[in-house]
Amino acid sequence: MRRPVAIMTALVLFGEAVGIVLVNAVLATVTENQNMSLAGMDPRAMSAGTWALGGAGGLLLVLCGLTALLAGVRDRSPGRVGRVALTGCAVVHGVLGALTVGLVGWSAFAFMMAVLALLVLTLLSYGPGPREPGMISEAPAGPTTP
Repeated sequence: MRRPVAIMTALVLFGEAVGIVLVNAVLATVTENQNMSLAGMDPRAMSAGTWALGGAGGLLLVLCGLTALLAGVRDRSPGRVGRVALTGCAVVHGVLGALTVGLVGWSAFAFMMAVLALLVLTLLSYGPGPREPGMISEAPAGPTTP
C-alpha cells in the first residue's frame, strides 16, 4: 500500500510544480505588460521576482516529488534530508491550505488538504523501522557485573 501512495504523492507534486510555474508565469507577464508597480518599485524587478519565486517553488516541489518517487520505487524510507524536505512541504501545504479558504475557496482548500494527506501518509508509511542491533548501543543503564 505504501508504494502506490508514495508514487501518487510524487505525481501530484510534479503536477503542482507545473501549476505553480504556470501561475507565476502568468502573474509575471501581466505585471510586466500592465506596467504595474507597488510603492514605486520597478515593474521589471517585480516581474523578475515573480519568475524567480515561481522557478524556486517549482524546483522545490520537483525535489520533494523526486524524494517521494525514489522512496516509492526503492520501497525504502527517504534519508534524513528527504524526510525533512517532505515534512517542510507538508507544513507549507497545511499553512497554504488554511490561507486558501478565505482567498480562493473551499475547493482549493480541499486540494491542499488532499496533498497534505498524501504527504503525511507517505511520511508515516515510511516511518522509522526497527533499529539494527549494531547501530546504537543498547546496553542497560547502570553498573554491570562481571
